[in-house]
Amino acid sequence: MSKISVNLKVWRQAGPKEKGEFKTYTVDTDTDTSFLETLDILNEQLVNNHEEPIVFDHDCREGICGMCSLYINGHPHGPATGATTCQLYMRRFKDGETITVEPWRSAAFPVIKDLMVDRNAFDKIQQAGGYVSFNCGGAQDANNLPISKINADLAMDAATCIGCGACVAACKNGSAMLFVSAKVSQFALLPQGQIERARRARAMVKKMDELGFGNCTNTGACAAECPKCISLSNIARLNREFIKAKLKD
Repeated sequence: MSKISVNLKVWRQAGPKEKGEFKTYTVDTDTDTSFLETLDILNEQLVNNHEEPIVFDHDCREGICGMCSLYINGHPHGPATGATTCQLYMRRFKDGETITVEPWRSAAFPVIKDLMVDRNAFDKIQQAGGYVSFNCGGAQDANNLPISKINADLAMDAATCIGCGACVAACKNGSAMLFVSAKVSQFALLPQGQIERARRARAMVKKMDELGFGNCTNTGACAAECPKCISLSNIARLNREFIKAKLKD
């Protein structure tokens, strides 16, 4: 552990309709401190100086809730690959470095205050079809419903999506295709998801478009910045699911 001092260039915005600006703060921390803990230190410093603390989202701080949605030095969640902001440690930065911290930039994720954005759009997409609504009955006996190892692994990989919105923040079009494709894929690959398969794809894509997310142009920035490394192959699967659903219509 070693002490470092960094300059945090933080986006400050009093409300959704207020004009925002960057403000720079100097904070002393150490290399084994997480980025969110460093923000805690800065907020304590601001409170002691009778200044307004910085508003930012956080919850579990274990990399599984997706709340810590910060754009750090041009990367969603920061420069660490396959990690959320709460898993980012200050050893990634140099003593005296200036670190730029912003909220997600997307029309579908309006700023609430400072670094906090409204990500209810993802909840609305999920509510449109990201579930199984019929009674599946009790747990089946082992091997009673044979599922290939490949499909089981692909479904589990898709289900690791935590809905943080990094894919939207990374995309130049503000597309939510990686998120939607992960949620569609985790059900489309398993027997329990078959009955509502077509309706699910139609409803979730329709809701995504209604909420103002951009179109996917396959640049791959979403998958490159995803903290759970969700594969682009899910987007191809979503496209196939959607086309099949429309053909059924």
